[in-house]
Amino acid sequence: MSERASESLIQGGHGAFRSIVRHAGGWLPVIGIGSLLGTLSALALPLVLGRAVDDIVSGADSAVSLWLAAGLIVLGVVVDLVEAFAGTACVAGTTAWLRDRLVRHVLAIGERGRHGMDAGDLVSRVSGNAAEAANAGPAAVTVWTALLPPVGSLVLLAYLDSWLAVAFLAGVALVAVVLRMFTLRTAEVVTAYLTIQGRLAGRLTESLAGARTIAGAGTVDLERRRVLEPLPDLHEQGMRSWRVLAGAAAQGAVVGPLVLVAVLAAGGLELSAGRITAGELFAASQYAALGAGLGGLTGVFGRLARSRAGATRAGEVLSVSPVPFGDAPLPAGPGRLELRGVSVRVGHATLLSDVDLVVPGGAAVAVVGRSGAGKSVLAALAARLREPDEGVVLLDGVPLAALPRPVLRDAVGCAFERPALVGASVADAIAPAGEADARAVHAHEFVSRLPDGYDTALAAAPMSGGERQRLGLARAWPASRLLVLDDATSSLDMVTEMQITRTLTEGDRTRLVVTHRRSTAARADLVVWLDGGRIRAVGPHETLWVDPDYREVFG
Repeated sequence: MSERASESLIQGGHGAFRSIVRHAGGWLPVIGIGSLLGTLSALALPLVLGRAVDDIVSGADSAVSLWLAAGLIVLGVVVDLVEAFAGTACVAGTTAWLRDRLVRHVLAIGERGRHGMDAGDLVSRVSGNAAEAANAGPAAVTVWTALLPPVGSLVLLAYLDSWLAVAFLAGVALVAVVLRMFTLRTAEVVTAYLTIQGRLAGRLTESLAGARTIAGAGTVDLERRRVLEPLPDLHEQGMRSWRVLAGAAAQGAVVGPLVLVAVLAAGGLELSAGRITAGELFAASQYAALGAGLGGLTGVFGRLARSRAGATRAGEVLSVSPVPFGDAPLPAGPGRLELRGVSVRVGHATLLSDVDLVVPGGAAVAVVGRSGAGKSVLAALAARLREPDEGVVLLDGVPLAALPRPVLRDAVGCAFERPALVGASVADAIAPAGEADARAVHAHEFVSRLPDGYDTALAAAPMSGGERQRLGLARAWPASRLLVLDDATSSLDMVTEMQITRTLTEGDRTRLVVTHRRSTAARADLVVWLDGGRIRAVGPHETLWVDPDYREVFG
């Protein structure tokens, strides 16, 4: 995609809509030409049939006119088929492209960039809203070609008789007012509907993720009410959309016949005066019905409104700036980690305040503290999974933000208390790690017992919390300089944890280990004691143990 299109896509709203239209590319001329040919054949048919009527009334040979009418009908059918195929292919291709962009961007903006958009809402935007937005190209083209029938009908009625055109024009003005109101109301209602739908999807996703906790707490009924709380609003927006559509249909049921009656009345007077023929009156009636028909126009403008609403919601995601990466080289070094004046805030709450810390290269450093002290925040900063509001985090003297993504992820690995295992198989879940890394963290033992070993499908591999943690550790193990473990061994039995800890101490990588276990802190070279978002003390476990407050950290 061009640079200009990429820039438009991340501007949200109208910029996203224009970019999606441009991406439709080569299919749009096919759709436009097909729609144009179909419209021209539809406009030509009443004239040809009118000529056939006059030929029949006058007793002249009507074969040519009838054959020409048949040819126009066949042309219309062929064009409709081509247009349907091109439209389907265009929407399918654009949907795939837009979903790919959205998924890549969601992963690139990180957790902090998704503030205000929970997982369910994002899934709704990537799945349903992207499909609606993908109609932008065909909708933009068909809106313009949809204006040709009334314009062409007006021109041809003027060609037949000027009074017919005057009668038609008076009615078409009402059609334009109805369409304008319909489009504005539809865009507003659809946007509100999609927003509430995303909120409902977000709550459902949260409930599914915590189904076991909800069942254990006996709060199923309470959670059901919470999830379905937006449902009345969704129903109201759905009813509003039906009311808008029904209102447009009712107005069309009045306006369309009025235009037809006006044209027929004027045509009858002109026929009685001998200024038009019976065939021309027949053609005039067809043009009045063709030009004033609201059914097709409301469908076209409704599709445009829905695609704009979908593009707006996709643009809101794409307008969030992704996490920036630099291009600085990472010099050879032992993996020395440094935090200088680092502070992290969320709203009015301070999670870390003015933290200065140096983790020596190759050292094993435990991070301890009470719940809420900022341990996981510190670990996330060290792995660059979040950005500090103030200060800088460096690895071997280079700010993490200055490193290219591949260099950073090759140097720094991280594992968590509840690792998310993704992929089709166990091998996918630990990639880019392999069997050697699984052996290092003692995951190979249970993986080898699975039906297909590393090729076992994740869905067919029931695992305990400790086994999942070992796969998470294996995934992080290839990191070359720094391992960040955020309570990543909390579910392991004591024997397995001691084995993994022994393996950790054998390497020369720097290890930053968030832990609640006294034994893990005791085996570390240094302990960082966090209290209320600040570093209270740094030193060997034995030295800190004399402080009763430190002992209380471990209960």
